[in-house]
Amino acid sequence: MTAESDPAALAADQSVMIAAFEGWNDAGSAASSALDHLARMWSAREYAALDPEDYHDFQVSRPSIQTLAGGERVVSWPGTVVSTANGPWVGDRDIALVRGIEPSMRWRRFCREILDCAEDLDVKTLITCGALLVDAPHTRPLPTFVTSEDARAREAFDLERSDYEGPTGVLGVLGHEAALRGITVISVWVGVPHYIAHPPSPKATVSILSQLERFLGEPIDLGDLPEEVEAWQHGADELAEEDEEISAHVEQLESVMDETALPEASGDAIAAEFEKFLRRRDLGNGKA
Repeated sequence: MTAESDPAALAADQSVMIAAFEGWNDAGSAASSALDHLARMWSAREYAALDPEDYHDFQVSRPSIQTLAGGERVVSWPGTVVSTANGPWVGDRDIALVRGIEPSMRWRRFCREILDCAEDLDVKTLITCGALLVDAPHTRPLPTFVTSEDARAREAFDLERSDYEGPTGVLGVLGHEAALRGITVISVWVGVPHYIAHPPSPKATVSILSQLERFLGEPIDLGDLPEEVEAWQHGADELAEEDEEISAHVEQLESVMDETALPEASGDAIAAEFEKFLRRRDLGNGKA
């Protein structure tokens, strides 16, 4: 099915920007992996690169050094790249992909640079993608939270408006600034089970891609991801079998989900999960 035949999809000639950043917004690297997958599948081409000197503390996001096949030593600097792709869909849609690392400083200028690119590319809709740690079992479909502040998008896709209040990442700031420019913003988050949060998280990545399919009205080639999901699932099963505490916790989460079902995407649900997410970060950093 294409966007031309699916009324609950963005117009086939509407340019879309999809963004994800490593760091605070990216539990299990699920969102950044989704962008990497799209870039590979759609043969994305670099459109612009933001200067990392302006936005990153290199003691936080360190550069890496490597030796190329010819023996040359090179340094790779952390940063953000805007790329463009023409996927295998019907219509004239252009896709812009924003993939990088959450900046350490100058977030407002950072967002302005990205949104200037969006305006140059005539982007009408921005889809931000993130992942957070949640109390959910790996044995069930992972929860997704999809919201929009735009009334037309909420009506078209049966979304809710987020009423989350609290600390935010660069995705929240980028979405807010985009809306001020008249760009429709859709926010997609997936929950990653907190007891198996180490990347990669292919099951969460596929959850994000399935939501993007919904909005684009076009199928996304998953490549090797189904096999990676199966391997991830098997590894999580083994972890639970070998650890009695994790096994009991998984059973408890399954029971809660089966009896009550996870909440629909809503501001309350996102707020509750963010509060748990922040508490885990504080505990992990040694804070009371």
